Amino acid sequence: MPITGKVSQARGTARRALTIVSRLAQEYPNAACALNFRNSLELLVATVLSAQCTDQRVNVVTRELFQKYRSAADYAESNQNELENDIRSTGFFRNKAKSIRGCSRMLVERHGGRVPGRMDDLVELPGIGRKTANVILGTAMGLATGVVVDTHVRRLARRMGLTRHNDPEKIEQVLMRLVPQEEWISFGHRMIQHGRRVCSARKPNCEGCCLNDCCPKIGVGRKG
Repeated sequence: MPITGKVSQARGTARRALTIVSRLAQEYPNAACALNFRNSLELLVATVLSAQCTDQRVNVVTRELFQKYRSAADYAESNQNELENDIRSTGFFRNKAKSIRGCSRMLVERHGGRVPGRMDDLVELPGIGRKTANVILGTAMGLATGVVVDTHVRRLARRMGLTRHNDPEKIEQVLMRLVPQEEWISFGHRMIQHGRRVCSARKPNCEGCCLNDCCPKIGVGRKG
């Protein structure tokens, strides 16, 4: 493609991104994290548990879990088997328990039991990648350090023609360039909500979508 064509395409994508940001803001003005939490530690644990599990199930499990374990030290000193049983219904409970305990030990040893407010510190914790770190920093601390890219955001960003990448971190970098920083946190919540309500993986409701006049995947979006 000639340089002028690439520039024109990039400008078109940038305009589409701003339209998407605006439309989703109108459609989901109050979009927020569906996980229940009272502090950054609880959100960290809930986000780890949410892998391959519904937020509804996680919220059922954490209702009692957060009463039993109230600090990073509580998790760090917990018995592996007991913690596994406490979170068993979220699936992949062995790895999740191992991550929570390892993460909590590092919080106690390096951060005085507190969840750090820096991306570099968070991604050093066992089981914590950029997605989880962005959830914690954005949702619990109000810090716009990036865009949460979960399975919904990944799917929608590709369908909407905002990126061709598959890798979540590369998708995040693209979205950070296209979306104004002050919208990063809300945009992630709104994309996730739209993915759950309208642009589902198998049967997207293209006719009822607020973006159906600017989405390049209308008609083929059902293929994911």
